[in-house]
Amino acid sequence: MGSGNGIYSEGEFNLDAKWLVDPNQLLVGPKIGEGAHAKVYKGQYKNQTVAIKVIHRGETPEEIAKREARFAREVAMLSRVQHKNLVKFIGACKVPVKAVMVIVTELLMGGTLRRYLLDLRPSCLDMRVAVGFALDIARAMECLHSHGIIHRDLKPENLILTADHKTVKLADFGLAREESLTEMMTAETGTYRWMAPELYSTVTLRHGEKKHYNHKVDAYSFAIVLWELIHNKLPFEGMSNLQAAYAAAFKNVRPNAENLPEDLGLIVTSCWREDPNTRPNFSEIIQMLLHYLSTISTPEPVIPPRIYASENTVFTPESPGTSSLMAARHDSGETPTSNIEDNSVGFFSCFRHCY
Repeated sequence: MGSGNGIYSEGEFNLDAKWLVDPNQLLVGPKIGEGAHAKVYKGQYKNQTVAIKVIHRGETPEEIAKREARFAREVAMLSRVQHKNLVKFIGACKVPVKAVMVIVTELLMGGTLRRYLLDLRPSCLDMRVAVGFALDIARAMECLHSHGIIHRDLKPENLILTADHKTVKLADFGLAREESLTEMMTAETGTYRWMAPELYSTVTLRHGEKKHYNHKVDAYSFAIVLWELIHNKLPFEGMSNLQAAYAAAFKNVRPNAENLPEDLGLIVTSCWREDPNTRPNFSEIIQMLLHYLSTISTPEPVIPPRIYASENTVFTPESPGTSSLMAARHDSGETPTSNIEDNSVGFFSCFRHCY
């Protein structure tokens, strides 16, 4: 519903009217991703091809309250920040008749960084490309932190490539939180393998336990992602997510950084230090990356061709999260669930096919 000041409000969902999506103008196409509580579809909104993330409200009052709060938080974050390395937010709405909440963003056709790296193995990225991707990520994180936002779930599944595979954008603000110097935050966090030790240690705490941490958790996650960009290997290979969490938090174990060039090694090891206060901020990280880039040869980077894995390829069982949902998969084999070119059909009609 609208109000005189142009703010849409329903429960905890407050949104400037300019971001409010008209569900009757949403055309839902094929499903391109799925998480525990959400599905993402390729679709159209006002003749623009988009990604449509549909979040189920849940069944119990507790589930409903938690998911609606997370939805409201994600929408608030997305509507506040715009940057060339953040997935562009188009709008959001609630559809009470379907008991769902909807977030609409730009559709990036290059797939997730995780998928891209998997398809490239056993080869590695050209070092200039790897550092270029790292700069994209660091600039996105610098933007978030400048707005007082901690992402908390930085990992390759949440990093999406443009169609030409030259630019990386950060997606999925489902776990993002505003940073406060006084307010403690819950132990709800991202995927253990990429999480900072100060978050890992909450694994054994009671659900919902409060714990102090700050934006430096994202610097740690960045170090793990950078290590992965350089080596194209799963960090803490051979360990389960929980084993990796335990090793990092209680034994101060890190991936092997001995074979890295000196300047890159300094960036990685400084970002994953055990003491968060000694980790660099992203402005410093960007300067260190730029300095390293200036020391290596300067030919135009060669973007490796995308190699499609066979259908028999076995992948490491990692939780995809609602992150990778933002990426279109060309090889998914999905049959479109509606005709998005048919502008006479709206959101509600499409949903009869999707559900």
